[in-house]
Amino acid sequence: MRDVEEFIRLAEGGYSCISVVTHEEHQALEVIRKAAEKLTYKMRIWSVGRGSRDGLFPVLGGRTEHATPEAGLKEFCLLPTKTICVALDLGKHLSSYLIHRMLRDTIVRVELNQNLLVLIDSEDSLPDSIKAYCRSFELSLPTAKELENVLRNTLRQIHNKTPLEIGISKAGLDAIVRNLRGLSIRQARQLLREVVADDRRLDDHDVNKIIAGKRKLIGSDGLLEYVQAPLTLNEIGGMNHLKRWLSVREKAFTEKACEFGLTAPRGVLILGVQGAGKSLCAKAMATAWRQPLFRLDCGTLYNSYIGESERNLRKALHQIEAMSPAILWIDEIEKAFASAASQSTDGGLSKRMFATLLTWMQEHKQPVFLVATANDIEALPPELLRKGRFDEIFFVGLPGEEARKEIFKIHLAKRKRKPESFDLDRLVQVADGYSGSEIEQAVISALHEAFSRGSDLDTELLVSAIEHSPPLSVTMRERIADLYEWAEGRVVKAD
Repeated sequence: MRDVEEFIRLAEGGYSCISVVTHEEHQALEVIRKAAEKLTYKMRIWSVGRGSRDGLFPVLGGRTEHATPEAGLKEFCLLPTKTICVALDLGKHLSSYLIHRMLRDTIVRVELNQNLLVLIDSEDSLPDSIKAYCRSFELSLPTAKELENVLRNTLRQIHNKTPLEIGISKAGLDAIVRNLRGLSIRQARQLLREVVADDRRLDDHDVNKIIAGKRKLIGSDGLLEYVQAPLTLNEIGGMNHLKRWLSVREKAFTEKACEFGLTAPRGVLILGVQGAGKSLCAKAMATAWRQPLFRLDCGTLYNSYIGESERNLRKALHQIEAMSPAILWIDEIEKAFASAASQSTDGGLSKRMFATLLTWMQEHKQPVFLVATANDIEALPPELLRKGRFDEIFFVGLPGEEARKEIFKIHLAKRKRKPESFDLDRLVQVADGYSGSEIEQAVISALHEAFSRGSDLDTELLVSAIEHSPPLSVTMRERIADLYEWAEGRVVKAD
C-alpha cells in the first residue's frame, strides 16, 4: 500500500511520465493497477510481445493489437483522458531515432490529454533526453509484517495443492521472517517454495536453509556479498582498545537499549598498516554482535551507463537497510572513492558516488553498522574523516610485544601445535616490526619447510622463516613512518 499511495501522490502531482526500473515487473504492474482503480483511471499496457491490451483486466486481456512500438505509441496519443499508459521495456527500442522521436512526442501528447505515461524497464537505459521529462519511481521492499503475510499465504497455497506439515515455533517463524528481509515478494515466495519442496515440512531447522538460499539471491547481482564470519575477537591478537569499545556496545542493537535512550552505533573507520588485521576485525565484529555481515564490492558499482553507478549504490544501501540490523563492510574504501579526494578524471562520478554515501551515512535510520577499512590515508577524502561521520576512527599499527605473542599462540594453535612448546619470547623479539599477517605467513612457511624435511615444527624453523622474509615495515619504512606520524593525536589506537 505504501507504493500505491506514493504512486498516487506522483500522479496527482502533475507528472506526465514516470520511469520504473525493476526486475519485479508483475509487482510494478499490480501497484499501478491498484493506483488506477483508486484514481478511477483506465489503464492500457503495451509490450512488443503482446501488443496493446487492457491493463485493469490483464487475465481477460481484450483485443491484442499494435504490437510494434510505433503503433503502441500512436495509440497512447489517442487514448481518452484519465488513462494510465504503460510501456514495457520500451527503452530497448530507443536506439531507433524514429522510436526515440515518437516517444518524446507521445510524452507531450499524453500530458495535453491529462493522461500518465509509465515506462517500466528492466535496465536503466533511457537516454537523458527522455529522463529529463520523467520522474523515477522505486518499488519498496516488503516490511516484516508484509513478509509474514507472504509466508502464511505461500504456505497455505502450497498446502492446498499438496499437504504440508508445519512444525515451527514462534521464535523460528520470527527468524525466518527476519532473514527474508531485503528480498522482494517474488523472491521470498520463490525461496519459501524451494525450502519446503524436498520434505514437505517447515520447522525451525529450515531457518538455516532460508539463510543459505538468501545468500545466493543476494549475491545474484554482485553488489552485496554475504560474508561468513566464524572468527571471534579472541582469534585476533592485541587491539584491546577496539575490543573493549565493541564489548561496551554489544547490546546497543536491542530494544532495551532503545528504551534506555540509546541509538544503535553507526560505524567505525579502521585505518592502518597493511596486514595488521583490519579485515579480520570486520568479521570478528559480526560474530561478536551476532549480526549478518555483508561486503559491498565497490568494483561492481561502476557501470558504463550514465547514472547507473549511482543507482547501483543506492540500490545496495537500500537493500542493506531492509536487512537491518546488519553490518556493512566496505574494504579499502579509499580505492572506491579515490578520485573524490583529488582532481576527478571520471567526469565527477566518484564525487557523486561519494556524496551519495556520505548522505546515507548521515541520514539512514535503520540499524546498519558501517565498517570501513583503509590503507592509504592520503587517498581518503577529508569529508570522510570529519567528526560525526563515524562513531570512532581507529588506527591499527604493527603489533607490540604482547600482541605478537598472542598472534603466535593463535596461529600455532590453529595448526595443531602447542604454543608452550616454542620459545615464544625469542619469536616475539625476532618478529619485531612484523604485522599479524606476516607472522601467520612465517608460521605457514616454517610448516612447509618442516613437512618437506620430514620433521616437526620447532622454534629454529620459525626463526629462520621470519629472518628470510623482510617485513613491510622494512621495505616501506618511510611510508609507514609517515602513517604513524599522521595518526598521532588524530585517531584512537586500536591497541
